[in-house]
Amino acid sequence: MNIADLQPVDAAVVPRFAGIASFMRLPVVASPAGLDIALYGLPWDGGTTNRAGARHGPREIRNLSSLMRSGHHVTGLEPFSVVKVADVGDVSVNPIDLLDSLKRIEAGVAEIVAAGAIPLGAGGDHLCTLPVLRAVAKHRPVGMIHFDAHSDTNDTYFGDNPYTHGTPFRRAIEEGLLDPKRVVQIGIRGSIYERGEHAWAHAQGIRIVYMEEFTERGPAAVIEEAKAIVGTGPTYVTFDVDSLDPSMAPGTGTPEIGGITTREAQLMLRRLQGLDIVGADVVEVAPPFDVQGMTALVGATMMFELLCVIAANKVAEG
Repeated sequence: MNIADLQPVDAAVVPRFAGIASFMRLPVVASPAGLDIALYGLPWDGGTTNRAGARHGPREIRNLSSLMRSGHHVTGLEPFSVVKVADVGDVSVNPIDLLDSLKRIEAGVAEIVAAGAIPLGAGGDHLCTLPVLRAVAKHRPVGMIHFDAHSDTNDTYFGDNPYTHGTPFRRAIEEGLLDPKRVVQIGIRGSIYERGEHAWAHAQGIRIVYMEEFTERGPAAVIEEAKAIVGTGPTYVTFDVDSLDPSMAPGTGTPEIGGITTREAQLMLRRLQGLDIVGADVVEVAPPFDVQGMTALVGATMMFELLCVIAANKVAEG
């Protein structure tokens, strides 16, 4: 598979509103074999506890990703010219069976990992990240930089249900997929169910940067600390769009006011270059609550930022 065969459709030849919708207008391929980075969809929101709709996220992110061009305006990097990237489609899901979907998602991402490609996914609700971590961290725990309004380390919901979009990282730590002392959560805010809701997360050693601290210190200082915490080991990056202020990303299931700006988020993602990123995702884009595609565009743009960082790392590796 040659890089020349994996170029986006040229918008000067085929307008952005025409052609088949794929991530970044890249070719859609049946297998991740030979790719450096595999873009894929997670069209599932079976872990959602209130406003469902993130299952439609990958399709709308693909649509709005037609606005991405070939080069990064800050770094000058042209990722599609230096690494092999393609859209490998959506992982298989079962919209009426939660446990079966978790198995299907894990299997789909495991195929990407086995092929030697780095998975970069579009969700889907945040429970999707648990089976992704099962595939990515199968042989050793990984660190994680987590952008979110919520810690997602609660135990159970609605009695003894352990699998919701509010529990994935508690399960991931319990399963040995995450090294909690190498986990940083940025942007946490909003009302809580009870005092001490985050006590378990703190006890495991997770570094939680609440929004109030983020505002006081600024994005540059916060992301430098995050990089120091995850260090040189394998690291997963997960970006929940509700980490952003809902004025900039209204199309999400659990919005919280007072969030990160898109500009601050871009700055932080760009500074992740040099980390050992073994996978990443952008989740909780819920088109039924979106306004004129604004949140889907945010999701596509954050995917492009992550793609450029991962591509730069690949180039640095030689």
